[in-house]
Amino acid sequence: MKRTIVFLAALASLCFFGAESYGDVRLPNTFSDNAVLQRDLPVNVWGWCDPGEVVSVSFNGQTVKSCGCQKGKWTVQLPASPACSEGKELIVKGKNEIRLQNVVVGEVWVCGGQSNMEQPLNSWGQPRNACSDEEISGDYSFIRFNRASRLLSPEPLDDLQTSGWTLCKDGAQKSCTAAGFHFAVRLHKELNVPIGLIDSNWGGSRIDWWIPDAGWKEIPELASILPALEKARNLYLKSEGYKKPTKGIARDVYKKVSPDLIGSMYNAMMAPWIKYTIRGAIWYQGESNAGEKEAYYYKQKALIQEWRKVWKQGDFPFIWVQLANFTAPKDNPADTGNWPGLRDGQTKSLDIPNTGQAVIIDIGEEKDIHPRNKFDVGNRLALWALAKTYGIKVNYQSPTYQNIKIEGNKAVLTFDHVGEGLIVGKKEGREPVAVDKEGKLARFAVAGADQKWVWADAKIVGKNTIVVSSDQVPAPVAVRYAWQMNPSGCNLYSADGLPATPFRTDQW
Repeated sequence: MKRTIVFLAALASLCFFGAESYGDVRLPNTFSDNAVLQRDLPVNVWGWCDPGEVVSVSFNGQTVKSCGCQKGKWTVQLPASPACSEGKELIVKGKNEIRLQNVVVGEVWVCGGQSNMEQPLNSWGQPRNACSDEEISGDYSFIRFNRASRLLSPEPLDDLQTSGWTLCKDGAQKSCTAAGFHFAVRLHKELNVPIGLIDSNWGGSRIDWWIPDAGWKEIPELASILPALEKARNLYLKSEGYKKPTKGIARDVYKKVSPDLIGSMYNAMMAPWIKYTIRGAIWYQGESNAGEKEAYYYKQKALIQEWRKVWKQGDFPFIWVQLANFTAPKDNPADTGNWPGLRDGQTKSLDIPNTGQAVIIDIGEEKDIHPRNKFDVGNRLALWALAKTYGIKVNYQSPTYQNIKIEGNKAVLTFDHVGEGLIVGKKEGREPVAVDKEGKLARFAVAGADQKWVWADAKIVGKNTIVVSSDQVPAPVAVRYAWQMNPSGCNLYSADGLPATPFRTDQW
């Protein structure tokens, strides 16, 4: 086994040059032509040079200088500047000169997760309704994205592999994250500034693979997990001939030396971004962790806290997508599947400061784990950002269960975040939610002390109040709503068109 490890380590060394190799002034691949810099915050720019070399960075009339340290690394911080849609040159000078063209200033967001965030606007060439013909071919150059290549690393890297910043125009946006694209369109509509998307995600990935090592150690409920997973990876790191790669390792090579991918996607695809000044992050992941219930809450907490720590930008906003409805609907309300528990863990994560959750329990699909409608995904994410990050008055949060009160044979439920009030709604494609005047609330279930669940009648009786009952349960104890893998037909909304968050009042 040791000879295999040494050979693979040597192979990695041959394939990637080290960040410590000196010579011309260099920038990491996080910077390129068409980049978006974060407005209204000091902007970090960094790279490599000869030890002690003086480096200057100029942008939009401002010049800042730095002296490279003995390890050949330099960093500067450009003063905060307002948004600017007109492309400017970013000039880096040392013994050589780098000129980046068409650099703008706007809002920069990380787009992370698994395939539902990775899913591009063209849906990998499959017939979808994620976008219109205009959206996939028109001029949306106010959106620029930088998609990281799929690579892994056993330790955090200084640089990543990417083709650089791409303008969303002339069809180039077909490769952009669809959820992120629609998020950006909505932000631009309200803010009228360029939007930059750090498009770094991987289909089928577990949240475990995006959590930095230190994140596991900070959460008591997770602290016991990391050592066993680190063991094989540490053998690789300490093997003779190992040299830290600069731009990651292919997954098939990496799997030969590590039994688990824990932290490896963060190390190769996110760590190189942590000096890049951002506004916040949106996240769509969880399918590959389904069944973990509360454990997912602890993992998401570890990820959010550690990303914030390494980015050194305080508690920047972090907004995720709750898992959509999926698989064939079940007639038995007790047949819940394993996704409701994970959704509950996601909802619980709202106790982490400056976080948000976009609920999409109404737009999933029975036979496809990838909801085609990424338009509503992006827009519901954007509502949180507009309200909580940018201070724009919009109703942004889905109705959430607040309290239950038993009155005879009825359960009276009250809700928070109802906006103008609760409604029975109907959702068709990308069209706004319509009031279903003839419709009845669906996917409410009730149980007595025997814990036997039956479907229930549910009626809206006030702005934020619903009464639930069933002739089969004369003494109700608990209520559930949309508590299944696919609660098809669930139709409780706020008047603003936001679907109610799935919930249960029991803790059995």
